[in-house]
Amino acid sequence: MLNKRQLLKQGSALLAGAALPGTAWGADAIATGPFKPDWASLTSRYQAPDWFRDAKFGIWAHWSAQCVPEAGDWYARNMYLQGQKQYRHHLEHYGHPADTGFMEMNNRWKAENWRPEELLDLYVKAGARYFVSLANHHDNFDNFASRFHDWNCTRVGPKRDIVGTWARAARERGLKFGVSNHSAHAWHWFQPAYGYDPEGARAGERYDAFRLTKYDGKGKWWEGLDPQELYAGAVMPMPDGIRSIREADAFHESHDRVWNEDPPLANPAFVRMWWLRCKDLIDSYQPDLLYFDNTGLPLGQAGLDMAAHFYNSTLARAGALPVLNAKMLPEEHRAALVEDVERGFRSEVVPHPWQTDTCIGDWHYNRERFLDKSYMPADAVVHRLCDVVSKNGCLLLSIPVRGDGTIDEEEHKIVEGIASWTGRYGEAIFASRPWRLSGEGPTQVASGSFGEGKLKPFEAADIRFTTRGNTLFAMTLGKPAGGMLVKSLAGVGTVRRVEVVGTPGPLAFRQDGEGLHVTIPDGASHDYGVALKIDGEGIV
Repeated sequence: MLNKRQLLKQGSALLAGAALPGTAWGADAIATGPFKPDWASLTSRYQAPDWFRDAKFGIWAHWSAQCVPEAGDWYARNMYLQGQKQYRHHLEHYGHPADTGFMEMNNRWKAENWRPEELLDLYVKAGARYFVSLANHHDNFDNFASRFHDWNCTRVGPKRDIVGTWARAARERGLKFGVSNHSAHAWHWFQPAYGYDPEGARAGERYDAFRLTKYDGKGKWWEGLDPQELYAGAVMPMPDGIRSIREADAFHESHDRVWNEDPPLANPAFVRMWWLRCKDLIDSYQPDLLYFDNTGLPLGQAGLDMAAHFYNSTLARAGALPVLNAKMLPEEHRAALVEDVERGFRSEVVPHPWQTDTCIGDWHYNRERFLDKSYMPADAVVHRLCDVVSKNGCLLLSIPVRGDGTIDEEEHKIVEGIASWTGRYGEAIFASRPWRLSGEGPTQVASGSFGEGKLKPFEAADIRFTTRGNTLFAMTLGKPAGGMLVKSLAGVGTVRRVEVVGTPGPLAFRQDGEGLHVTIPDGASHDYGVALKIDGEGIV
């Protein structure tokens, strides 16, 4: 195996910015095949694999050193923003960010109680057909044996290959394996680490990222590591002279908080290194799914290169295409990959397979969620799964992991609750396809991302449909009281037989101008709802 020095030498043309015509870093550096690194080629040739269309349900470990403080999302950024809750948490538990920066959290992340096999056994029981590991977040730390980035989990923190360990355990259990790459935004997202307190006793004193260099690590745990490689370089630090939190917040909102997928003109080295790290991730772990936390593809041509490389290399190795996720695509680009709708919905069936990702709590573990019992409950997860699958989608669910590698008791109960429903009615979900209608009922959902907070709970009168072959499945999003009416079957085909999924034996029913009336026996339903199996003529 080549060492880092040899790999960097091999990629010297890339690091120097050399490129052949038509690509960012040289056509010979990415796998050749039917896909070219441009939108026209990607949209004209891509088709989602059947395994993804059959899988329907995945679980995600969105796990990194940001879970160590147990204080929620975006800790690595918000701990540098005076006035933020995470800033106060850091000050109380770890000290001032000029003295103790986020890089110290990477060293504190030990994963000492991590039992991936046990967690994956639980997730398989819940019905997961694919599993996704966080490969890196906006905090620019690689959770794999990175050959190009020294700030990775084999050198710092766990001293284990997190992605590689998850991959082996997942594949041993027959799961498809994916990775999520969020690091393309690190160059701007981490800029507050170069700032300072605008108010208070230490006003104007720059935080750790601004002053630390590789030479400051001599004799310390990070000896030989360069903090600037982690914090991504001071390309737009907060300028001197800001004297209020309000003014500082306005600066960050208008500068480093702006969500932009263009490559940073002031930091071309970041793009080149991202390209090498992403290609290394694809080549070393050969994921079945790659999730980009980006609006479209990241970093201009670099993202297009990685999409083409991922498709061509997987096709050559496995004889089938993988899944590539990105978000908020314009209509002309949607056919190029599997669009992800973060914490959102589709209002109706869409022609291309898609995915929604959500979390039962905060993306990074937040102990307050456990203490105040504010996780998304199991029934809401199941109802979301039914709704998404009925519309040709898959649900990727994050179960937050503590820094030590465990999930808490409430999370365990939620996953067990999901398992209690999928274990009975999974036939209506897995390997299914949409019907002509996604469903019926009083609860409407709007298409788009980040719509969870606006949704009222589903109820038993809400029904979602799926099909398999000539069979129609109808799932209630709540426990029906004695019977149910499927209005969408009024005047549609002729129903011959109705069963509860997983329970052989016909149910009493009648079909008339109102729809299909079905009697549900006591004990045949679940507290979260029931799934019916409907056969007949002219229904599907």
